[in-house]
Amino acid sequence: MDAWLEWTRGPMFRVAMTFFVLGLLRLAALTILEIRRAVRRAGDRNIPYRKLARATLAWLLPARKVGHRPFHSLLTVLFHVSILVVPIFLGMHIMLWARGTGLSWPAIPNLAADALTLLALGAAVALAIERVSIQGPRVLSHFSDYAFPLLIAVVFGSGFLTMHPAVNPIPFQASMLIHALAANLLLIFVPFSKLSHVVLMPLAQLVSEAAWHFPPHAGRDVGLALGKEHEPI
Repeated sequence: MDAWLEWTRGPMFRVAMTFFVLGLLRLAALTILEIRRAVRRAGDRNIPYRKLARATLAWLLPARKVGHRPFHSLLTVLFHVSILVVPIFLGMHIMLWARGTGLSWPAIPNLAADALTLLALGAAVALAIERVSIQGPRVLSHFSDYAFPLLIAVVFGSGFLTMHPAVNPIPFQASMLIHALAANLLLIFVPFSKLSHVVLMPLAQLVSEAAWHFPPHAGRDVGLALGKEHEPI
């Protein structure tokens, strides 16, 4: 068991983190290159960057949209805050980073980490139930829409049990192994799933804006491609 733990926290973690970082950098780089290409070919290159920055912040912090689906909006915001803050600012995780890279930063109190962990678990379950019970999201959902929240719940649940031996029904090493394996799998899957919106979502407004700045003669070219060059649009 000790050898498996060392492998998951050592070589496997380094491979998973490499997939995570390089995969997200690749997606971000490809998106930025396509945006530059679209703007360069556009007839109108006047992109309102300040307006897009404000729209992106409003999208990331959707305070004005809470009234539409308040329960869903609140759950989504709390879920995202929890799954971002705990992995980065948990004291034990920072110690692992310091041991491997020498980097360190302030940690949140363990009590706050516990509260956010339980919040993430509750939000993951509630969002899954909501997705199943509402027809619209249920029809549009795929296997991954249920699998990834479940995987996130396994990561946070096993981590919570590992940090609290008094309420842990399974041996410490077993819960730690489950936690490490699930977390590494999650890191590997992020760049190849909808979870990649962690880097793509901030660029979404710019992508949408650039897409509507058509190249010169775009309408004529589309008409030629469709064989309708002499018909009104």
